[in-house]
Amino acid sequence: MTVSFKEHGLTVPLTQGQIYFNYCWLRDNCPSSFDPQTRERIFDICSLAENPVALSAELSIDELVVHWANENHTSRFSLTWLEKWAKPSLRDDVAALPRSLWKSDHSNKLAKFNADTLSTNRTKLTQYAHALIVDGIALISGLEDSNQALTRLANLLGSVRPSVPGDYFDVRVHLDPVNLSYTASELELHTDTPAEELPPGIQFLHCRSNTVKGGVTVFLDGAAVAEDFRQSNPEDFEILSTTKIPFYYEHDNFDWRSRQKVIELDDRGNVSGLTISQHMADVNDLPQKELDSFYPALLRFGRLLRSEKYQIQIRLEEGQCIVFDNHRIVHGREAYAENSGNRYLRGCYIDRGELRSSYRTLVKKQK
Repeated sequence: MTVSFKEHGLTVPLTQGQIYFNYCWLRDNCPSSFDPQTRERIFDICSLAENPVALSAELSIDELVVHWANENHTSRFSLTWLEKWAKPSLRDDVAALPRSLWKSDHSNKLAKFNADTLSTNRTKLTQYAHALIVDGIALISGLEDSNQALTRLANLLGSVRPSVPGDYFDVRVHLDPVNLSYTASELELHTDTPAEELPPGIQFLHCRSNTVKGGVTVFLDGAAVAEDFRQSNPEDFEILSTTKIPFYYEHDNFDWRSRQKVIELDDRGNVSGLTISQHMADVNDLPQKELDSFYPALLRFGRLLRSEKYQIQIRLEEGQCIVFDNHRIVHGREAYAENSGNRYLRGCYIDRGELRSSYRTLVKKQK
C-alpha cells in the first residue's frame, strides 16, 4: 500500500483505512516545528513564499516521510501519531472531565478537605482540583486567621487574579459600601462581577469570623438548572444561550461594563456556567420587540433558579473556606443582624484555566 497524492494533500494507508491529510497541516505540524525544550512552535508557516506541496512521500516502517517542494526540507511523521489525528477531534485532555450536575442533596456529598493536608499531600490536592472541575465546589477547613492563609490556599492551584476590588476583597459591613455584599442586606442569587469582560473563574471565600444571626450562604449548580431548563423550555434556553445583555458596575472611581450571555456553553455544547446578577444588570438595551421574548425566558429561568430542589445552604464557620466556580455555581446570602456579632469573609479569585492547568500537571506527576 502506498501514499496517494491529491491537489491539496495526500492519503496515507493506516489501520483505519486510507486517511487524507492536508499539505499545510502536515508541514505546519512537522516535528521539527517545535522547540524540544520550550515545546512551543518555532516554525511560522506564513513565512513560506508558496503554499507547501509534497515533492515526494513514502512509508518507511513506522513513519511517513515527506519531501517538500520549493524548500529544502523533509518531514518525518510517526504513523502512531498520524493515527491519533486521523479523525477530527479535540486534543486529549485529562482536565476535560464531565461535570457532575447536582441538586439539593449534594449538601451531604460536598467535597471537603483540610488546608494543611492539601499543602503536603499531592493525592489530596489532585482530588481537590478534580472536585472543583467536576462538582464546581469544595469546602476547606483548618485555615488560620490570617491574610496569608487564603493566599497559600489559592496558590496551591494558581495565582491570585485581580478583579474589580483588587487582588482581595473583604466581605463585611463597610461604612461607605460600593457593593451590596459590603452590607448586611440579603444578596440575591448571582455570579460575581459580570461587568468584567472576562469575569473571574474560581472564587475563594475564607471565613475569618461569623457570630451573627443569619447570613447563611446559598449555593446551587447553575449548570444543573440550565440543563433542566434546556429540556423543559428549549426555545427559552436558545434565547438565553445566544443573546448577550449588558452588565455594569459603576461608582465614583470606576466604571466597568460588559455584555454577557446568561447561559454559557462549552465547545461541546454543554452548559459550562451562567452569568447572572440582578444587582449588576444594566438597563437592557435590546430592541423592545426582542424583549417581548427575552424577558419571559429570563423570568422563567430566574424562577427555576429559586427552586429549593437545587439549593444547598452553608453557614460558614471560622477557619473554613468555600471554593467554587464563579461561572457555574450561583450563590446568594440571607440578610443578617449587623449588631448581633461579627461576620468577616475575605475573598479572592484564580482563573479556571489555571485550575485545569494545575490538575493536568498534578495528574502527570502521579504517573
